Amino acid sequence: MLFSRLSCFHGAMSNLSSAVIRRRCFAASAISSRSAIVTGASRGIGKAIALRLAQDGFDVCVNDLASNSNSAEKVVEEIKVMGRNAVSACANVSNRSEVEAVVEKSVQALGPLNVMVANAGIVKVQTLLESTEEDWRRIFDVNVLGVVNCNIVAAKQFIRQREENGGQNNIVGKILNAASGTSFRPALMISPYSATKAAVRSITQAFSLELGPLGITCNAFAPGVVDSQMWEQIDEGLSRINGLPKGENFKATKSLITLGRTSVPEDVVKTVSFLAGPDSDYLTGQTICCDGGMIFT
Repeated sequence: MLFSRLSCFHGAMSNLSSAVIRRRCFAASAISSRSAIVTGASRGIGKAIALRLAQDGFDVCVNDLASNSNSAEKVVEEIKVMGRNAVSACANVSNRSEVEAVVEKSVQALGPLNVMVANAGIVKVQTLLESTEEDWRRIFDVNVLGVVNCNIVAAKQFIRQREENGGQNNIVGKILNAASGTSFRPALMISPYSATKAAVRSITQAFSLELGPLGITCNAFAPGVVDSQMWEQIDEGLSRINGLPKGENFKATKSLITLGRTSVPEDVVKTVSFLAGPDSDYLTGQTICCDGGMIFT
């Protein structure tokens, strides 16, 4: 009975590829190279991911907010110097129509989409009792709804490309979501952020279950304490609360890390590179910690 139900589920999911999915997808050009979209890629971990994927042979669509367009264009130029093609696409990932426009622009400029990296995220340092409804909505809009939008729009594009290829490819696309060590254990003073990252871990598992039968993998990467603009913001916020000098809260985290040092974006992108490449083809639904041993799973 169980196997019968599973067969029915897989059959139903296959039918999606020729029905609901057709609603909003974009025709791919004839370019044969691999391409990836990285959201929140004008700086920090997102920028490092975009550059590493270019190094791995991907053409890259660099996404960020319009307010960060100049920085995004600089990343595009860096990628082109590396010998890969690149394009920038400004969008707020919490708006699905804007995400659809990013995918459309990427496919038209770079060819068929192979990897979606839903990296964009925000944080606010505060106690739970200080947090407002608006704080929670804003963080969930970007960190959760933004991930959902990227996953859905990318999956529809992957399925369209699978149909165009006659369903021949085993793995037709990969979705990578930015989780966090807080996906497993919340951190003080960033509780809404922690909750969103726990949601990302669950969302990743849910998408992997539905998309696996269609040849799409969905995994997440979970950084720890990274020397980045986001952690500068966290450090500054903690300093306002506990009075420690700027930078001391960041340094104090070393005692929590098994390998004895905080990380840099280049530490994280090695995991992303693996998840985006062929060696992870038989991996889905997983959240991989790349935190130097802060969280054991």
